[in-house]
Amino acid sequence: MPIRIPNDLPAAAVLERENIFLMQEDRALHQDIRPLRIAILNLMPKKIETETQLLRLLGNSPLQVDIDLMQVSGHRSRNTAPEHLLHFYHTFPQLEAERFDGLIITGAPVEHLPFPEVDYWEELAHILDWSKTHVYCTLHICWGAQAGLWRHYGIRKLPLPEKLFGVFRHRTLQPDHPLTRGFDEVFLAPHSRHTTVDPEEVARCPHLEILADSPQAGLYIAARRDGRQVFVTGHSEYDRLTLHQEYRRDLEKGLPIAPPVNYYPGEDPAQEPAFLWRGHANLFYVNWLNHVYQNTPYDLTQLRGF
Repeated sequence: MPIRIPNDLPAAAVLERENIFLMQEDRALHQDIRPLRIAILNLMPKKIETETQLLRLLGNSPLQVDIDLMQVSGHRSRNTAPEHLLHFYHTFPQLEAERFDGLIITGAPVEHLPFPEVDYWEELAHILDWSKTHVYCTLHICWGAQAGLWRHYGIRKLPLPEKLFGVFRHRTLQPDHPLTRGFDEVFLAPHSRHTTVDPEEVARCPHLEILADSPQAGLYIAARRDGRQVFVTGHSEYDRLTLHQEYRRDLEKGLPIAPPVNYYPGEDPAQEPAFLWRGHANLFYVNWLNHVYQNTPYDLTQLRGF
């Protein structure tokens, strides 16, 4: 089944070339099924790139998915055209009365700031609280995961001595969990962050369980025991060249940055990196959508908070 998107979203052309099964709004109106409603709160600076990455993964399942793109109103994007945001994005007040099967909260390049100092923190905190009553399952990514863990459970964001940057080996700790079903015992995933959380602090929280971790990168996937929240500290949605582009960006800014580890063949930045995490990424998002589909109420007005 397809993912349903606005008729003229720029990501459509890229995804169609890759044979991702899309359905544009006009055609979807004639279908008599109940699609999953997924909102994406996109906090990344290059919003079109992030849209494409997430839609590629959400479109790789047998479920029809309706997407609503959301932005915070308390922050002005400098890397995405205002016309794109005006045409394709909703602000939170426009969606606040709605209910969703799933919500994805992306990462954001604000790790160096304490949460209350982020210029849109008050609005984001309101969205995080709202998600507990208006969304069946919220998937938090990277900084979004750290923000959610702190807001909901008081779990601290901790600075790293240097940027965690590259592709790392991970261990599946609960292979029979709905979110990690079918995972290899060891798999790869990218990380790009300056902060982390203490896995022991997460393990002590009675509401949470750890599903996957890494000896080098630490906690990778944690979830609320009732399935209503998921926290992923890495970026499985990244394309082949996303880490390369981040590396080149930081070099051009004169920042102290080493090449992403375990990424370039022979650790040589002149070589094209292999795309070694795509299978895991697709499986995780299929598992997440299936988890939501199997458990969310058919009638979203019956959704209850927690």
